[in-house]
Amino acid sequence: MTFGLQRGKGALVPPAQATNEYLSFDFTLRVDIGKDGRPNFLGPFAQGPPAGRFVYVNSGTSAGQADSCWTRRAKVPLTGIGWRLIERALAGTDTLLEVQIDGKAKDGGPACATVPLLDDGWRISVP
Repeated sequence: MTFGLQRGKGALVPPAQATNEYLSFDFTLRVDIGKDGRPNFLGPFAQGPPAGRFVYVNSGTSAGQADSCWTRRAKVPLTGIGWRLIERALAGTDTLLEVQIDGKAKDGGPACATVPLLDDGWRISVP
C-alpha cells in the first residue's frame, strides 16, 4: 500500500522513513493566534477550517497507487495541540511534535476519515 502526506490541494509527500511496521512523515506548520485565542495552524499541510485543522495522509489511489482497490484519506487532527505544547516544542533545539495513528481501518483497509490519536495524542519528541 502506498501512503503520502497531502500538501495543498493534491500534491503528495512520500514518507520520510518507512519500515514494515511504521511510516513517518516530517512537515512544518506555522502557527498564529486564532480569533478564539487557540492556535491556528497555517501552511500547505494545514487542511480544514481554522478551529478544526488537520493534515491528510492519503492512501491507495489517493496516494498515486493506480492499481490499488483503495481510495482513502486519513484526517489527523491538530486540535489537540495547545499553546503549552507549542511553547515546549519551540523552547528546545531539535524538538518535534509527534503523534501516532493506526494505519489500518476496522475493515482491514488503510485508515480513513478522522482517525483517533494513539498514546494520548500529540507529544514532544527529541530525535
